[in-house]
Amino acid sequence: MRLLDTEINPLGMGCWPIGGPMFSGDEPLGYANADDGESIRTIHAALAAGITLFDTAAVYGAGHAERLLARALKGRADALVATKIGIAIDETTRRLTGEDTDPASVLPAIDRCLARLGRERIDILFLHLNDLAVPLAEPIFEAMERAREAGKIRAYGWSTDLSASLRAVAARPGFAAVQHALNVVLDAPTMQAAVGELDLAAFIRSPLGMGLLTGKYGAGAMMAQGDIRATANTVTDYFRDARPNPRYLAQLNAVRELLTSGGRTLAQGAISWLWARSARNIPIPGARTVEQIEGLAGAFVFGPLPEEAMVEIERLLARTVEEDRPR
Repeated sequence: MRLLDTEINPLGMGCWPIGGPMFSGDEPLGYANADDGESIRTIHAALAAGITLFDTAAVYGAGHAERLLARALKGRADALVATKIGIAIDETTRRLTGEDTDPASVLPAIDRCLARLGRERIDILFLHLNDLAVPLAEPIFEAMERAREAGKIRAYGWSTDLSASLRAVAARPGFAAVQHALNVVLDAPTMQAAVGELDLAAFIRSPLGMGLLTGKYGAGAMMAQGDIRATANTVTDYFRDARPNPRYLAQLNAVRELLTSGGRTLAQGAISWLWARSARNIPIPGARTVEQIEGLAGAFVFGPLPEEAMVEIERLLARTVEEDRPR
């Protein structure tokens, strides 16, 4: 597919897991067991497998993920980097210190991202505040447009699950993408319809349900203390009380055979489902090991799930359409 006039494979690497520890107050918001050396090897393995898009954020590890990307992507001008702003950070304590919605802070935030990334320009900059009111978001996007005109960013978008918010701001010249949650057990039809109508790229968050759709975590699994999946954070509905959510496990088991058709792993099947859902979808699964990213890149061999499998999955899951809400 083409993104920013560049031909890419429709799969990116999400860099939340490699950021390591970060906190809001004392609440952990990072993933456990990140290792910087393995993270850099994972980025290199992604490149070797044909993945050239990397999605990060200023908050991931409170700047640490961006700094790791700078080390791993040095000399790789072909790699595309998306990052996000809108939340203030303290790199020393690795803490998120609150929302930053002042339009005057946009250019300084971009400059800090550029310094951490070791780049002269960000390919796509996302607003990281999922449910920010549109009147507050509009001046931020106006500042992003000025940054685009100044050559600091190539394009921008919003990490939001609210299709009405997206429609309200997407007409700006440099608005190119939305980042939203979607996976085989959590469809987002109103957002997917908006993506098509607005002619945008869709960066897909939570394509593997924070790891649940890999099949790695059964009913008895327990997330490690310090892992965001062990908290009550609203984005972790895939896990409850540090264990896999039984409702999602039941849905996964119902479609497991269809997802693994043709020799796919469960994770590859979940990626293939997203590609079949829309040609605009770019899954950005998080990865922190070489084994994980190489397994995900193996989905390139299979491509989208066949139409008959997609129809049967919908029959088995018998979905009800949910209203948009932040995830």
